[in-house]
Amino acid sequence: MRECIITLPRICKTEKKSFKMYLIIRFLLYNLIVTVMEVKFVQELIMIFTNSLKDISIWSIIDILIVAFIFYRGYILIKETRAEQLLKGVILLLILIPISYALRLQMLNFILTKTLTIGVLSIIIIFQPEIRRALEHIGSTAFDDFHVIQDDQKLEEVIDQLIIAVEDMAETKTGALIAIEQGTGLAEIISTGTQLDAVITSALIENIFFKNTPLHDGATIIRNDRIVSAGCVLPLTNNNTINKKLGTRHRAAIGLSEISDALVIVVSEETGAISLAVKGRLTRNYDGKKLKSILLKVMRNRRDKRGKTYGEKVKICLKKLKERIS
Repeated sequence: MRECIITLPRICKTEKKSFKMYLIIRFLLYNLIVTVMEVKFVQELIMIFTNSLKDISIWSIIDILIVAFIFYRGYILIKETRAEQLLKGVILLLILIPISYALRLQMLNFILTKTLTIGVLSIIIIFQPEIRRALEHIGSTAFDDFHVIQDDQKLEEVIDQLIIAVEDMAETKTGALIAIEQGTGLAEIISTGTQLDAVITSALIENIFFKNTPLHDGATIIRNDRIVSAGCVLPLTNNNTINKKLGTRHRAAIGLSEISDALVIVVSEETGAISLAVKGRLTRNYDGKKLKSILLKVMRNRRDKRGKTYGEKVKICLKKLKERIS
């Protein structure tokens, strides 16, 4: 009996050691199995990816790049507009619809699905101005001529005359609104005013905007080195987030810059402050030197970075064809 009592702790210790060894072996085997499974999973992924690459042709890559470019350009067009907020709402709906279906929330899924269906028609109606602006932008970049003076010296001379007039009008607090046409054609805007086709001089610009003259209450449009029209009516912006203190001239400047790439200069009749509207953004409190620098920089950059549009290429081809025939 005493011997059994003495040998019992030894047996217990042996069993404990065996159990520890069992746990260690089990842990090692488990890690080995997991590692093998991970390796197989990675190998399967590599095989799937490799097989997929075999099926991808050069046209598939071009297709993906074109779609990606369209989505990117579309986002750039709606960035910082009401449409951007709408896009976030549509994405949220697209995420919630499959979630509600998976969770069997039938009523919520029904409402979200119908909302998305009706929303497509509502988007076209509500965001008609944004859609029109996007289509105009696509058309202008593809086919319109680019109305920027090619000669640097001539460009600087024209801007100098413009700056002299703007500074004089700012000093006398004479209200002015001047749009410089770029890539987007302003034929519709030009037709609302009195067509001039005059050489740009500071004296002429100041006379146009002199108080109580027939053409002072409207915009003057500049194309290349000519004043093509005066007393023109510009579209007002629908942006409700701009400063409420801004008057009709400033709202008209922003409105035109939203639907075109024109550079629009404003002189305030109340304060004499000089402002510049570009791409729907209004920057205020310019002096003559700073305004000249910005205008030269923007116009030169646009001229230098741009290639020939499709419209210009067609015109060149027709011209060459005409020369060969003659």
